[in-house]
Amino acid sequence: MNDLEQRIVVFAPVGKDARLIQEVLRYARLECEICALLDDVVQQLQRGAAALFVIEEGFNPEFLAELTGFLASQPTWSDLPVVVLTKQGLDSPAIRKIFEQVGNVTLLERPVRRATLVSAALSARRARLRQYEMREVDRRKDEFLAILGHELRNPLAPIRTAMDVLNTMPDTNPQLRRITQIVERQVKHLTRLVDDLLDVARITNDKVALKCEWVTVDTVLQHAVEICRPQMEAAGNALDLHQPSASVLLAGDRARLVQSLANVLGNAIKFSPPGSPIQLRAEVQGADIVFSVRDFGVGMEPETRDRIFDLFVQGQAGRASALGGLGIGLSLAQRFTRMHGGTVQVLSAGKDKGCEFVLRMPIVVEERRRRPRRDAKGPAADTEGPMRVMVVDDNIDGADMLQVMLEMDGYMVGKANDGEGAIALAQRFHPHVALMDIGLPDMQGYEAARRIHALREDDDTVFIAMTGWGHEEARRLAADAGMQHYLVKPVDLSALRRQLAEIRGRVRGAD
Repeated sequence: MNDLEQRIVVFAPVGKDARLIQEVLRYARLECEICALLDDVVQQLQRGAAALFVIEEGFNPEFLAELTGFLASQPTWSDLPVVVLTKQGLDSPAIRKIFEQVGNVTLLERPVRRATLVSAALSARRARLRQYEMREVDRRKDEFLAILGHELRNPLAPIRTAMDVLNTMPDTNPQLRRITQIVERQVKHLTRLVDDLLDVARITNDKVALKCEWVTVDTVLQHAVEICRPQMEAAGNALDLHQPSASVLLAGDRARLVQSLANVLGNAIKFSPPGSPIQLRAEVQGADIVFSVRDFGVGMEPETRDRIFDLFVQGQAGRASALGGLGIGLSLAQRFTRMHGGTVQVLSAGKDKGCEFVLRMPIVVEERRRRPRRDAKGPAADTEGPMRVMVVDDNIDGADMLQVMLEMDGYMVGKANDGEGAIALAQRFHPHVALMDIGLPDMQGYEAARRIHALREDDDTVFIAMTGWGHEEARRLAADAGMQHYLVKPVDLSALRRQLAEIRGRVRGAD
């Protein structure tokens, strides 16, 4: 809590009240910021304040609108104390309106005794201090979630790579194949839980920005169904899918749209009886796209519907805990839908009568010509020699599994487990591509990339950062270090293969 956040902001635009309040509070060693103009009040509150003191005459309609707008935009931890000095108390219609709209209000009837004024200011400041302590708790919680996500992603990466390698081997043992598929499904599920945790941290800190692009409805549906297919097949649910007959183009964040729909679809599967049908529909209504997911499962009581989108809330506690989950999937679906300018609605006739979730977003765009889809060839197809790929990761299992996969794909692979080793290897190996972890034991991957770039003036090594850190600051630092691509662990191996294939094509074209 800095000095600005301990101030009492005072707005008393008429008479001598401002000066008198300042004299009394300063006698009690409470710092004041006197505001004479309406614009100054919100500006000072935005810089930080322990409380706002206002005389009744300052509450004209313009000020009330400005103040309620500021209070509505407060972060979740904040509830600014507002102390109103009034002559009429609750007998005044204006004061009753303030009570209805402002929220955390304390009334002091004038003339106010000095002790009463000081006591109200000290109480407000103590309450505000607790709020700032909660802000610090939230900050530490979000830091913990980010670090936890990073640490969980590191062991997930080699497991996922190992599964990919096993899937490419000849299927000689059906039992081994079945076990591999089970592990692969569980890794994907754990990866989704980690991503959901990190999304909660990013959203609460306003660090999620939509990356809008052109995407078709059928692509969103296909990817969401693919994510939920293992869960659906395990439960024996039949999917009843209806979508527009013509191609419909959307302007939205592909990943967030897919995630929102998959979270709702996964929730329907979780609470549906085994073997029961689930309806998934997409419909264009004007400029809106409407996705609906209908199940015939346990349903919801009205009190559950009112809070189902709150963080860490689960519909049927006993059944949800038995099926697993963190209670954040639906909250994320609602938040991402709202970020697209849309709404999420849940309908249910009651217990054991199923649920329907409706996601509506105004993101349908006019039909545009779609770029022809390129025929992606294998990474090592039609090349005049293997492309050199350097793998740098202090997770030895992760580096080993990447090496196995890349060599099976026809690449020449060099491997290092720290920054100095990577710099030495780059001097003799001259890699076309460097897959670089960020959290190396002797230096950060950013520094290693800079030093490798500096080895030769004509160095054209393409750096792909591969790290458990997914926040925007890490991406910016990677770009500043000359790292052209950024992948978050556990890496989507199909995306990595596509990137390597594209780089191979450019290298071959330059030869």
